[in-house]
Amino acid sequence: MKTQILPANDTEAFAHAVRLLRAGKVIAFPTDTVYGVGASGFNERAIEQLFVVKTRERGKAIPYLLADAKDLLAVAHEVPSAAHVLAEKFWPGALTLVVPASARVPKVLIAGGDTIAVRVPNHPTTRALIDSLGSPLAATSANISGERDPGNAQEVFAQLNGRIPMILDGGATRVNIPSTVVDVTVTPPKVLRVGPISIDEIHQVIGIVQ
Repeated sequence: MKTQILPANDTEAFAHAVRLLRAGKVIAFPTDTVYGVGASGFNERAIEQLFVVKTRERGKAIPYLLADAKDLLAVAHEVPSAAHVLAEKFWPGALTLVVPASARVPKVLIAGGDTIAVRVPNHPTTRALIDSLGSPLAATSANISGERDPGNAQEVFAQLNGRIPMILDGGATRVNIPSTVVDVTVTPPKVLRVGPISIDEIHQVIGIVQ
């Protein structure tokens, strides 16, 4: 497979990226944290391919990227009050929330669990992809599992060349640090990973956190 690097601001390249996603292919793209690699979020076969591309363990769940906070209702069985408050404060942005998964979420995505990690990225290209696709993106960092998170298209190419058909090049990412992850299915909510948003910032919004 030949991997193309095409500019994210080129309308033809963008349209081609959407066609690839609709066809069940896996592509890479810029986000506000690190470069991501993703597939159509309700296409189980495409999600299976995402695991192959990254050599990711099947027991490790893959998050969703959403275009808007209202899209939570399409993927969450219920939306805890803490999720609403945190989403209002930090979305779009570098915060991932773990919520109860709806029955619509493919089982392969959540690795046999009952929760799904979701985020609205603060990047126009990513949200436009999701909007044009008409479904969430099943997405994670655009690297081979265990290797360095990529901050630009060339770093993605170095790891995934020949594994995916396209990398949308949006330049270097602003942060190059994975998002902060908060599990809101427990009381009090639990910070699972600290990223650009600190525990103190979370605490100021919702009070006590684990």
